[in-house]
Amino acid sequence: MSEMKSLAKDTAIYGLSSIIGKFLNYLLVPLYTYALARTSDYGIVTNIYAWTALLLVILTYGMETGFFRFVNREDYDANSVYKTAFLTLLCSSAVFTMLVVIFHQPITNVLGYPDHSEFVEMMFATVAIDAFACIPFAYLRYQKRPIAFAALKLLFVILNIGFNLLFLVVLGKNDVFYVFLSNILATTIQTLCLLPMTLPKGGQFSAPVLKEMLRYSLPLLVLGVAGIMNQTLDRILFPYLYTGEDAQAQLGIYGACFKVAMVMMMFTQAFRYAYEPFVFSKHKDRQSVEAYADAMKYYIIFSYLILLGVIFYLDIFRYIVSSAYWEGLKIVPVVLWTYVFQGIYFNLSFWYKLTDETKWGAYFSLIGLVITLVLQIVGVPRIGYWASCGSSLVCYFVIMLLSYFIGQKKAPIPYDLKRIGGYTALTIGLLGVYYALRLYYVHNMWVLMGVGTLLLVIYLVVLTRKDFPLSGLPVVGKYFKK
Repeated sequence: MSEMKSLAKDTAIYGLSSIIGKFLNYLLVPLYTYALARTSDYGIVTNIYAWTALLLVILTYGMETGFFRFVNREDYDANSVYKTAFLTLLCSSAVFTMLVVIFHQPITNVLGYPDHSEFVEMMFATVAIDAFACIPFAYLRYQKRPIAFAALKLLFVILNIGFNLLFLVVLGKNDVFYVFLSNILATTIQTLCLLPMTLPKGGQFSAPVLKEMLRYSLPLLVLGVAGIMNQTLDRILFPYLYTGEDAQAQLGIYGACFKVAMVMMMFTQAFRYAYEPFVFSKHKDRQSVEAYADAMKYYIIFSYLILLGVIFYLDIFRYIVSSAYWEGLKIVPVVLWTYVFQGIYFNLSFWYKLTDETKWGAYFSLIGLVITLVLQIVGVPRIGYWASCGSSLVCYFVIMLLSYFIGQKKAPIPYDLKRIGGYTALTIGLLGVYYALRLYYVHNMWVLMGVGTLLLVIYLVVLTRKDFPLSGLPVVGKYFKK
């Protein structure tokens, strides 16, 4: 139980920057959807950010996870591991930036922005800086410096929002160019603030250490590329596959409504920041499998709580985006379930990382990529962005099941399937009641939210009685009976 409290504490601290940052970034979604002239403008933003997400994984090539794996091993010098990873990422990011500068026009032609090479140059330079910075940020996590980590992450968010407000609102520069300019300015300033506290001290660059790290990490590159393509392929391929009029406008609607479900991603990312170092540090503990099982149970329980909250109050969340985008809000529940499956898959993935069988992660991601690609190619020309979000849902559901069943044979963990199944049935039941009432009986927005609130209270009552007694809360727990 103490381990779970430690995990919850780390999740709260490390996730602070993610949760607050993502919440503040919600401000950018209405800003973009109201300030940019057309939905197609937001489609451009959505498309290019999808490309940068893919490139970030390629340019880090699994070294962040490799760093955590080797820096915690007693037979390796921690300073040498860090310096090796630091210099390696610095060099590869610099080479990538030079290649983009040299070949910018052919690259922009392929991406479909021949007249706007500046968009691609700015965002690809930004992603190169981010790729290099991932190791210094990982070092802060390794040193258990959550306040510095959170402050720097929040610094980027504040700067990015500030520059966007300056350009789009104050100066009235309602052009996509200024969205990307704001990002590169914020990223550069953040990195300049990060470096003084994370420059390598001691240790040596070690080719043998780099060889071992790459041997461990490169399979994660395949995993990471396939994994991020499962998340972003819909926004990358959509302009090429959609056969209707104005693909960028439809992509803008899809991308904006996807953002409404971002609260689930906030929780998943916050959990990841604490959980990855936690797992590797606890690997020597023979009782750790019980801790992993508890972590999975609580992750699923609170994921369902967030899912229910967003769906029941979607009539409020819709105002995050302009009314021009509301036609796409029906995809939000599908996206939420996708995030749930994605988070479960992430938790399951540690069995092959801890057993050094990272090839299984590559297998699962490649299977998911094939599923996503096939469903995209077949579905997008016919049903548009419904195929985009549906392919992601099917992808993560399938690889989640594969990882569970194979993982239980390779490295069994006693997950509480009975309790997890109970909460799953409860969640589906509450959603069924809500949608039945919404479709056939209740049509007033405020009454519907009242119904949703009542259903959410039912879930919370079950949660507090079964797995999260209020008496265990700090400070106020003493006022509740055990």
